[in-house]
Amino acid sequence: MGHIAVIGSCAMDLTVETDRRPGAGETVMGRRLIVSPGGKGANQAVAASRLGAAVYMIGCVGDDSYGQMIQDNLEANGIDSRYVTVLPKISSGTAHITLAEGDNSIIVIKGANDLVGRAQIDQAWPVIGNADMVLLQQEIPMDTIGYCIHRCKEAGVPVILNPAPAADTPAEWVEEATYVTPNEHEASALYPGMSPEKILIGHSRRIIMTRGKQGAAYGEDGKVVCVPGFSADPVDTTGAGDTFNGALAVACAEGGRLEEALRFANAAAALSIQKIGAQGGMPGRTEVEEMLLCRK
Repeated sequence: MGHIAVIGSCAMDLTVETDRRPGAGETVMGRRLIVSPGGKGANQAVAASRLGAAVYMIGCVGDDSYGQMIQDNLEANGIDSRYVTVLPKISSGTAHITLAEGDNSIIVIKGANDLVGRAQIDQAWPVIGNADMVLLQQEIPMDTIGYCIHRCKEAGVPVILNPAPAADTPAEWVEEATYVTPNEHEASALYPGMSPEKILIGHSRRIIMTRGKQGAAYGEDGKVVCVPGFSADPVDTTGAGDTFNGALAVACAEGGRLEEALRFANAAAALSIQKIGAQGGMPGRTEVEEMLLCRK
């Protein structure tokens, strides 16, 4: 069993299902509202825990009803939340998701997530410093992310940086992280004007580019290695990337070879899009292993 520390956002997702997105100034009727726990950090923690890892969550929530719901959900999913700080008189983070036309669009309000600071990293260092893998995303302050990556590099702790949402990510973070997992849009933001092939080959076995249903790719020995995805009928793609990153962390923490780890992560992501909600479709270990066995 791998020991994984996730430093990142915890939020509540407010998802509206509708046939199409409204244009500017337009009102459309939705089918239903779904309120569920989310945030990229918490999502990745849940994905990793369901796949069998021992997971610690490090982050912040507000002292509101959403904050309590987030904490309860982490614990219900077997995640150690002792390092989730409850901040007085602060709102918990929220994500406002429109699910329409086979895809999603999201507006994030950071709330307490914008106050995850170096103090949280220092307080949780006993579990971060002993982790088999650390997972980071970009919904908390960039200073905190950089501080954690640098401390982990000095201590020899492996890190997966998921540079999402796209931001001005310093180049040295890419060099200090063990793996960086952008999608094609985020990779373009990291290296404007560079082709995917040049990005991957120039960062051999470090940058792993996710490509939706096409799977994932990385560079090795001057070539691009593509690990195909698994076909699935999408119901809700929210959280697919988070499932991929949580699963990748689990497979790497267990010592799996990179190509095998990516195949495991691709299978988990494909399973995750077949139900509503970022966490609603996240699979268990048996489901992933059955998919891998059936589709060898």
